[in-house]
Amino acid sequence: MRERSRLVITLLAVAASATLVAGPLPRLPADRALPMTGDSPGPVTFSHRSHLDESAPDCLVCHSGVFSVLGRMGSRTDSGIRHAAMERGRQCGACHDGERASGLDDCAHCHVEK
Repeated sequence: MRERSRLVITLLAVAASATLVAGPLPRLPADRALPMTGDSPGPVTFSHRSHLDESAPDCLVCHSGVFSVLGRMGSRTDSGIRHAAMERGRQCGACHDGERASGLDDCAHCHVEK
C-alpha cells in the first residue's frame, strides 16, 4: 500500500511539473531559513524562486531524487541539509559544484547576513 501511495504521489508531481511548463508559475513555497550550526559564517535562506527557471519551470529537476517530492523535509524542524553532504556532491552540492552553479568555495553566495 505504501509503494502504491508513493507511485501516486510521484505521478501527481510529474503531472504538476508538466502543467507548470504550460501555465503560469504557481504559488511557490515560502523562503526557508536553514538552521545555523557550529562555525557557520552566517544564515542560509533557501528560495524556490531563485532556483527555478521561470521560462521553463520544472520542479522535478530537484524533486525527482535530490530532494524528496513526498514532503518529508518540510515536516521536520531540522532541515537535514549538511555541509558535509554538499561537499560530497549530495543535496545542494549536486548542482552547486562550481560548474552547474556557484561552488561551495563561495560562502557569501548562500551565507548572507541580513
